Amino acid sequence: MNERDNFSTLALDQPTEVHPLAVVDPKAELDHGVVIGPGAVVGGEVKIGSQTWIGPNVVLDGRLTIGSRNRVFPGACLGLEPQDLKYKGAPTQVVIGNDNTIRECVTINRATEEGDETRIGNGNLLMAYCHLGHNSLLGNRIVMSNGIQVAGHVSIEDRAVIGGCLGIHQFVHIGRLAMVGGMTRVERDVPPYCLVEGHPGRIRGLNRVGLKRSDLLNLEGGELRQLQEIWNLLFRSEHVLVRGLSLAREAKLMPASEHLCSFLEASIQKGRRGPMPSLLSSNC
Repeated sequence: MNERDNFSTLALDQPTEVHPLAVVDPKAELDHGVVIGPGAVVGGEVKIGSQTWIGPNVVLDGRLTIGSRNRVFPGACLGLEPQDLKYKGAPTQVVIGNDNTIRECVTINRATEEGDETRIGNGNLLMAYCHLGHNSLLGNRIVMSNGIQVAGHVSIEDRAVIGGCLGIHQFVHIGRLAMVGGMTRVERDVPPYCLVEGHPGRIRGLNRVGLKRSDLLNLEGGELRQLQEIWNLLFRSEHVLVRGLSLAREAKLMPASEHLCSFLEASIQKGRRGPMPSLLSSNC
């Protein structure tokens, strides 16, 4: 089976295709153009949007909503109970947006407490053997390399890039356009736009390559230059982080610098993990 060819030729008026060796609960909701491969198992509370391809031996169960034009590769298990001893059978859910690629043997667990959810946005790439724990929240256009283990209550903002073979501690937040090197120990918050690497993880600098390639910053308007200046103040100066944030707020901040400061101000509040320290200073 050439799953890429099958996916690319789906038409809006194409009927749903369920392989004879798949097991699909009659209560499941399958939109037009959905393809279910052999050996797949789809539970009764599952909803699958149009033109989504479900590969062989995929398991979809629980209250699971998958949007349009997604590709779920063989062996993935989505929507199953959380691996949390506090879970008592509450009707929680997983919600997955559009245009995501979920590779082989990815596991995504639903939330723990009633009314909560595990949510994934649009256009993300989750490579093989990634795990998303209960109550995790992912934004859009995130790239997660092979073998990333995400604990519960983790939040990852748009366009973050995360290297392979690493673990992310529960309640950690990873900011927009951050880049995390492979095998990094991610036990504290990763600020937006930063490059993080090491065991334990340390902030190495700004993710300048990613920032220059992105359309999120006004490069001609000096936004990257101001962001570098604010980063130097927060992570390279003699000031402790709280004082650095206070000094940064005295300037008229452009959107990227404003987001960095807001993220850090939230990160140092009670109940959060706090930001990773910089390799160049210990002011965190």
